[in-house]
Amino acid sequence: MATISKNKKENPIGAFANKMIGALLILMLLSALYSFITSGMKKTEEITLTQLATEISNGNVTEVNVDGSDLQIKFKDNSTKISRKEDGVGLSETLSGYGVNQDQMKKVAVKVNKPSDLAFWFGIVSSILFPILLLVFFFWFMSKQVKGANLQAFSFGQSRARVTMGEKGKITFKDVAGVKEAKEELQEIVEFLKSPKKFIEMGAKIPKGVLLMGAPGTGKTLMARAVAGEANVPFFHLSGSEFVEMFVGVGASRVRDLFKNAKKAAPAIVFIDEIDAVGRQRGTGLGGGHDEREQTLNQILVEMDGFEPNEKVIVIAATNLPDVLDPALLRPGRFDRRVILDLPDLNDREEILKIHAEGKPLDKETQLRVIAERTPGFSGADLQNLMNESAILAARENRKTIKQIDMIRSIEKVMLGSERKSHLLTKEEKAIASYHEAGHALVASVLEHADPVHKVSVVSRGRAAGYTLKLPLEERHLYTKSHFVDELAVSLGGYAAEKLVFGDITTGASDDISRATDVARSLVTKYGMSDKIGPVSFSEKNDMVFLGRDFGHEKNYSEDVAKEIDEEVRQFMYGAYKKAEETIKDNKKLLDAIAKELIEKETVERDEFDRLLKAHGIRPKKELYDELLEAAK
Repeated sequence: MATISKNKKENPIGAFANKMIGALLILMLLSALYSFITSGMKKTEEITLTQLATEISNGNVTEVNVDGSDLQIKFKDNSTKISRKEDGVGLSETLSGYGVNQDQMKKVAVKVNKPSDLAFWFGIVSSILFPILLLVFFFWFMSKQVKGANLQAFSFGQSRARVTMGEKGKITFKDVAGVKEAKEELQEIVEFLKSPKKFIEMGAKIPKGVLLMGAPGTGKTLMARAVAGEANVPFFHLSGSEFVEMFVGVGASRVRDLFKNAKKAAPAIVFIDEIDAVGRQRGTGLGGGHDEREQTLNQILVEMDGFEPNEKVIVIAATNLPDVLDPALLRPGRFDRRVILDLPDLNDREEILKIHAEGKPLDKETQLRVIAERTPGFSGADLQNLMNESAILAARENRKTIKQIDMIRSIEKVMLGSERKSHLLTKEEKAIASYHEAGHALVASVLEHADPVHKVSVVSRGRAAGYTLKLPLEERHLYTKSHFVDELAVSLGGYAAEKLVFGDITTGASDDISRATDVARSLVTKYGMSDKIGPVSFSEKNDMVFLGRDFGHEKNYSEDVAKEIDEEVRQFMYGAYKKAEETIKDNKKLLDAIAKELIEKETVERDEFDRLLKAHGIRPKKELYDELLEAAK
């Protein structure tokens, strides 16, 4: 499935702080450099005139350079020192006052440098001007950053929507497999955007908002992109979470800016992914506080159906949680068309696999139909991941083509996770795991309404120490009570096998018990399949706690009814356990045979498993199903 990348936005306040710290560091470095340069100029030793006169009298001085009142003295050992004389007085006159005679002065080379006015003034001005210029540059740089930060602050209210337009990366309905009904619904949107005159002349109004609902990975974002590609119009796309910031009014401002840009580009499509981030029911805050998210939602409602309705701007939104959306968002005039994207059926899965197989070197013997049959309940994103994992697996083993076994192994990886080869079981643990999985497989094979077994393994995957892979013989949309009761028995088959064979139970059945209990409670409270309770629903509309609506929500039934529900759940679980136990006792030899195969081989595929069933007088369900199909023909 296609995904929309979300650009990372830089925090302007953080960027300003970083630049300010950088400017301070630069100022400190320049100051340190200036101090180093000026201190380096003062490394030459300075002596007094009395010391100079003494050195000349002793014959240690070879040369004296006079530069105004500054004296640079060179000694016989090639060392250099400096001194200063009185302004306006000659060197000879100064030294004679300190007792240096003319003969001693003649031994010293005296050079008088004519002072340069420019150099003199430059030396004075630079010592004053350089620090001033440094401070001016620092304040100029900081003011520039403050100005930029202010501009970024004002851009908070601008829309963060990305615009897609043109042939590059274009997706059409041909690139989306399955969801035929959804395509038909959205095809009307495409026709309106292409030729709105046909609808307007008939007095028809195209829906302003289309809400795509479906489980994660069913292709809601991909469908929205396909609509934009078919209509060839500007496609503004962003996530619902990009509206809301910590500052009050930013979300509403971004909504206004988004629709303003969409109106300019009309006809256009605005796609809001995960709209439940801002479209949840209003008035759900505790304490009566004003919610910034509510302002954003109110602005969306006004823009979609306010005093200035947006013609030729269609809003498409996607969500996994339609139950929590605000009723005002769903009323006619806003999101008045709802398109449901279901999980793909067998034929749709095969088409999706073909799309994601493009560009991948498949082996000639690969059969995508078989893979589609083994992936009921997979979404489009799961199937894409399956094909990608198959390619990775083939590349890891340095093969040039993707084989059927790669895709079959990838199914288990997507469902359960990677093999944990380092997770080694002791002999006792391996025996327990083998009998546990054999119990699941045996009960599933014997009971009439349970799904048939395709594979049994005690190789650890993900968090499971072993697994029994069961797949239905045909696509199923309605489930009977008999099916649920048999599946409960299958779930407790491992628990019953452990207890029967080893006389004890382990923690390995904890997940089975938890899942079975959830199913049993649904049978009683949701599906009305309890003979004692009857056709009454006691389940909540939404399984999640929605803060504000469900906080402190009381149950809609009494404690007496709750006690009866608990007793019925217990009866379902106990009945399933007894059925599993009786099935295993009646087929103990088959249980031992399956467990022995698992201990030796660790994995038993469907063909081997069916041979074991036939050897013990049980016909595989696949054969019975095929016979029924032949008889029906």
